[in-house]
Amino acid sequence: MESIPENRYLKFPPGILQNIRKIYNLDKTERLEEAIKILEQWILKQDHIVKKDFGKAYLERTLISCKGSVEKSKKQIDTLCTMRTLLPKFFSKINVKEELAQILQIAMVIPLPLVIDDYYRVLVVKCNNKYFTTESFMQFYQYLIITLEYIKAHDYVNGFIGIYDFRDVNLFDVITKLNSVELQQYLSILIKGYGARILAIHMLTESKLVDMLVKTLRQLLSEKIGNRVHVQPTLEDLHKVVPKEALPVEFGGNERSVEILHAEFVEELSSEKHLEYVKMMHAACSDETKRHEGKFNEEYMGMPGSFRCLSVD
Repeated sequence: MESIPENRYLKFPPGILQNIRKIYNLDKTERLEEAIKILEQWILKQDHIVKKDFGKAYLERTLISCKGSVEKSKKQIDTLCTMRTLLPKFFSKINVKEELAQILQIAMVIPLPLVIDDYYRVLVVKCNNKYFTTESFMQFYQYLIITLEYIKAHDYVNGFIGIYDFRDVNLFDVITKLNSVELQQYLSILIKGYGARILAIHMLTESKLVDMLVKTLRQLLSEKIGNRVHVQPTLEDLHKVVPKEALPVEFGGNERSVEILHAEFVEELSSEKHLEYVKMMHAACSDETKRHEGKFNEEYMGMPGSFRCLSVD
């Protein structure tokens, strides 16, 4: 990849490609090409991986998310293909406008256009209680996975900061309708499958019930990532950890409004090009009948029935 392709929605500061490559010792062309070639050859030898051509740009982004490690990149590719086979309901939707119209009225998922310090992108999730049901969670996960496919195909950053705006949400309603098994499955897909590198998660709310939600999340996440979950009661608190210039006007920032950004991003997700891409990637699964004996990975092959029990006081 000579340069990051121009994107109508996502913005990239000058030099980001080479600077991020340098962080992970991939700035020398021969080293990067060698790593990509190793991954290409490895995929061809994996009989159980259905899709064989992921493209050099996809493999480079996978290497970046794995801090330049070829072995971790192999595991990430294998894991995501396997998860598509084991947990197909998460990957059953393609068109957010037609198949997930209801969730678009409940939650807005918005990668902010501006990249902030150290090449991180902010991802805003603004929620409300309109038409909220237990089934809404799975639709939300399906919506996020379509978004993750867009990010994987187009973005080039060092990691992400998540902002969950719960100011218009009844958190008691959310917590009582939350299916912790499905949430853990989604988090595994997010972190182990897509390799999302999370610098921090900030929950914007003054509700004391958020402590219960944080406790639940920390039981599902590793200790390292769990310690990156924070509560910001006010916008002033949020501004101490996320630069205002990147935030939408509703968050006291200089960026366009949430409504405008959401409408623009939904159009990106709904383009014919992205619909075809998501359809192709959802089919990039595994054929477990062809997995080499002795390479059965209990870490994710046991996913549907091996989740830790949660205790929520």
